[in-house]
Formats: sequence, structure tokens, C-alpha cells
Amino acid sequence: MKVMVGPDPSLVYRPDMDPEAAKDKGSFRNYTSGPLLDRVFTTYKLMHTHQTVDFVKSKHAQFGGFSYKKMTVMEAVDLLDRLVDESDPDVDFPNSFHAFQTAEGIRKAHPDKDWFHLVGLLHDLGKVLALFGEPQWAVVGDTFPVGCRPQASVVFCNSTFQDNTDLQDPRYSTELGIYQPHCGLDRVLMSWGHDEYMYQVMKFNKFSLPLEAFYMIRFHSFYPWHTGNDYQQLCSPQDLAMLPWVQEFNKFDLYTKCPDLPDVDELRPYYQGLIDKYCPGILSW
Repeated sequence: MKVMVGPDPSLVYRPDMDPEAAKDKGSFRNYTSGPLLDRVFTTYKLMHTHQTVDFVKSKHAQFGGFSYKKMTVMEAVDLLDRLVDESDPDVDFPNSFHAFQTAEGIRKAHPDKDWFHLVGLLHDLGKVLALFGEPQWAVVGDTFPVGCRPQASVVFCNSTFQDNTDLQDPRYSTELGIYQPHCGLDRVLMSWGHDEYMYQVMKFNKFSLPLEAFYMIRFHSFYPWHTGNDYQQLCSPQDLAMLPWVQEFNKFDLYTKCPDLPDVDELRPYYQGLIDKYCPGILSW
């Protein structure tokens, strides 16, 4: 069974991250009008309405038992191919190719860091949430902390949060909200999506990857931080030390229908070796 899912706005539609430009939907680089932009705006409207502290906590409770599926990393990579971009049903290569393209780009630039190559393969596996019935606004798109007021570089910040009940709650509607200054992002509740889910899967299954890898997975869609330079008031020294690694990863995480597709069958043994090294066997999802 194929599951229809729209394009990940974090990859397909990158607004200019100037805080003023990010405020209105006319600032997207790829599209300036029409149904595609409207669909992206609608996705963010739903996300920014429903992603609240209570919602995020409910998702951690729902998925925190990791009882939805038992599978290996490579089986999860193959499962991505059941996701179909509803905006482009005629796409002629599988979703998993983006994972291999990202991994190979990293491998060429950082040949000595095999763990980094594996991050490229892993980074979107949390999108299997869509196959578990999660709506698009709870799977893809830019992420942001819940429990405090959204900052200026959050996409469509000024036009999509009006119906978010947290912003009517004095506990959650200040710049710090429920957090202490420089508490560290590890103490922050992020909006629910494929980044957070995969990060939790990695922790639960005890992936033996370095800390940099966990940051890359958890925060690669946190554009208001790694590109917009917002939420500094929540960051610890460790977060700031890890930020350049997240930024380095994002150089390679570009959604391109590259005609030079990787030979997946030829690459599989190399990446299977990395899986066996860092996250072997059947995992709990």
C-alpha cells in the first residue's frame, strides 16, 4: 500500500531566513503563488495550530513504547519508498534515493567520518510516521520549540499561530516560556515530527553514534535555530558547540531530482557495514 504524503516543506520550499522576509508567504524562493504555495501554507497553519505542549507530550506517550514495528535500518530505508509525494505522483525514482544521495554527498566531502555517512542515510527515516497514520503536519516541515513564544524566523510566524491555544496561556507565551535561560536544547520540547521521532528511536535502540549525529538527526529541520539564529536564549554551551555540525549536515540535505542517481545496489553493502557497526539488528520503532 502506498501512502500519499506531500513534499517536505523543509526541503522543497526554503523561505529567505531574514526574519522580516520569513513573516509572509510571498518570500518563498521556489514558488511565489499558486496551489503549491497554498498547500505549504496550509501545512504550516495546521502545524502551528495543533503543535502544543500537550500535543507533543501525547505523541511522546503514544510512540515512546516503540511498539509500532520491528525492523532493521535497511528495511526502514526500503519502507520510505511507500511514501508518495502527492504533489508529484509521476516522480520516477524512490524516496530512498534521497537518503543514499545525501549519504554519498557526505561521504565524498568527509571520507574519514563513516558515522557521518550513516547519518545521511538515517536522517529521514522518521518519516515512517506517515505510514503509522500521522498527518503531514506532524511528520515534515520546519520544527520549533513548544512551551515558549515562537520567534521571528519561524516560517509564517505572524500568520499561522493565531489559533494555537498555548499562546493564550501565560505559562507558554513568553520568550522563555517554561524554560530556564540557557537550559540546553536537551531540556526543550520540540514540535513533533520525523526529526524528534528518529532521535528518540536512536536513543531507545542505543545507536553507538557520536553526539554530533544525534544533534544532526534531532535538529536538521530546526531552521529557526541553525539558519535563523533564533532561540539562543535556550542554548547551552554544548548546543553552540554542536551547531556547526548541524549546519554542515544541512549542506547535503537538499531535495533535488538529480539525474545522476546513485547505484543503490552497489552502495548497499557499504552502508550495511555501517549499520552493523553502529545500529545492528532488528530495532524497535
